[in-house]
Amino acid sequence: MITPEQHAEIRRLYFGEHWKIGTIAEALGVHHDTVRAAIAHDTRTVRRGTCRASGLDPYLPLIHDTLAQYPRLRATRLFEMVRARGYTGSVVQLRRIVRTIRPAAPPTVYRRLVTLPAEEAQVDWGAFGSIQIGRGARPLSGFVMVLSYSRALFALFTLDQTLERFLRGHVEAFQAFQGSARTLVYDNLRTAVLERAGTAIRFHPRLLELAGHYHFAPRPCTPYRANEKDYASYCTSFV
Repeated sequence: MITPEQHAEIRRLYFGEHWKIGTIAEALGVHHDTVRAAIAHDTRTVRRGTCRASGLDPYLPLIHDTLAQYPRLRATRLFEMVRARGYTGSVVQLRRIVRTIRPAAPPTVYRRLVTLPAEEAQVDWGAFGSIQIGRGARPLSGFVMVLSYSRALFALFTLDQTLERFLRGHVEAFQAFQGSARTLVYDNLRTAVLERAGTAIRFHPRLLELAGHYHFAPRPCTPYRANEKDYASYCTSFV
């Protein structure tokens, strides 16, 4: 699907500038068949003085403003919005308009996590089903710490996710690694974070006490940034 502007540009380059189909396709980033279709079918030609008003015309400012604020909003949701305001046309007509005026969403770019040796480690809990103890079953958890530079992993399996087990996991990991990373990154763990409001974090006092003893800085992972916590979360699936 191409925009009216692309359709007009294809015909101008072919008929006016005499470009070849392959040249147009490469320059505009479209398929060769798209160029051939635009050349063969002039379905977008508008006769002067015969342009009819669309039933959507009164709602175009609302559609433009809504898409500017929410570029990924579905056409069906926009249809419900304009219908509640008196629009009596079809959703098909609305979809055609939305295709031409929807702003292109900028691609999300993630920076690959690269750190210096001993600079950072990631900490997380993992759930590993249950384990049979006597006649009963207990949930099995895993404390995981992963060094961001080397991907070296430490895991400690526990029967709960209490604060005491959490702190013990740190101590045993430091013993296994023969030291602590300068920064430990945490997801929104209840055992680590007491309160969070945006970027404001209140860590558990016991965790801060441990950080002061081992000289590391606790740092929260940014919400909805999976690339910042890939290693610990990924490794909990395979421990």
